Amino acid sequence: MKHGILIVDDQRDILRLLHATLDTLKNADLKIFEAPSGEEALLEASRNQVDLLIADYLLPGINGIELMHKIRARHPEVKVILVTGMTDRKVRDQMLNAGAIAVFDKPIPMADFLDVVERGLGLVRTIFPAQESDAKMSARHSRLADLFANFRQDINAQAVFLLNDKGLVQARAGDLHDSSLEVSLFSALMAIYKAGLKVSRYIHQNVLDAYYVFSGGDHDMLLIPVNPMYAMLVAGEGLASEERIFETVTSLLAVRNEVDRTLRSMGVTGELNPPTEPLPKPVPAPVKKKGKTQELLAAPPSPEMEALLKDAGKKKAKASEVDTFWDQAVEKRGNVPTNPEAITYEEARRLGLIPDEGKQ
Repeated sequence: MKHGILIVDDQRDILRLLHATLDTLKNADLKIFEAPSGEEALLEASRNQVDLLIADYLLPGINGIELMHKIRARHPEVKVILVTGMTDRKVRDQMLNAGAIAVFDKPIPMADFLDVVERGLGLVRTIFPAQESDAKMSARHSRLADLFANFRQDINAQAVFLLNDKGLVQARAGDLHDSSLEVSLFSALMAIYKAGLKVSRYIHQNVLDAYYVFSGGDHDMLLIPVNPMYAMLVAGEGLASEERIFETVTSLLAVRNEVDRTLRSMGVTGELNPPTEPLPKPVPAPVKKKGKTQELLAAPPSPEMEALLKDAGKKKAKASEVDTFWDQAVEKRGNVPTNPEAITYEEARRLGLIPDEGKQ
């Protein structure tokens, strides 16, 4: 199925950048048009089918919201992505409330941009892959989706997600107020999740007992680990307020346990500190006997040597005997030079090569 995409921006560099970014999807069904102004965009929309409009909010003569309404008069099902350099939250909310599926600030995060394009047009997800599609996994995810839908309704949340350790959505109920940055948001959250796992291991937690609260902004969010492979995210208005935080966390912990049981029934288990098996004892490598030296080392000691060692262990040497032994050893061997061509210090002094210290 062919999809028409119209890009509108008065900056030629932005047009080329967005066009080149869409080309990276390598989808032959995408037909891309460009326009540097709202008026030329309306002309393109009158001549071609437009399924996705990507427009700058501030255009000469007409803004992005006005352009959206005019193009929807001809193409009612068109999806709209707006791009802006404005940071005013009221303007952003105005764009979302007007029906834009995403609003991106400049510079545009390309991974999130391509993910929204794929979601908006119903393309095969390549940037942020969807969950497994086989019948068995679909049935399992359906159970989790039903559980999340009921939980979302019970606590009046806006969205509930099950994320795996790669930041991919495994089950969901509802949507964020602004889903433009889902890829970046979930990636950042899972970085926090992984850091929390490290802390839990450092303090030797046997059971994960942690949650992370973000209050304010578009909505409150709470992230809680389910096991070392999955985490739950809940988002909604006022969930982290002083009046509701205890109730929210209690409900979240209860549904977390139910999710963990469901995952275990699917065969998904994960231990925070898995037991380590004892290392096998090393097996000595066979010694290849080469020459008489190795044969002697490998041979057992003679009875006379065993008796001598046994007697030596029973006898305690006197300190004077030990000192005498080392004095004799030094006298015989200690002054032997390692280099046969070198002479010792004493020999050099006797030969008159070194002046006598007493005569200095």
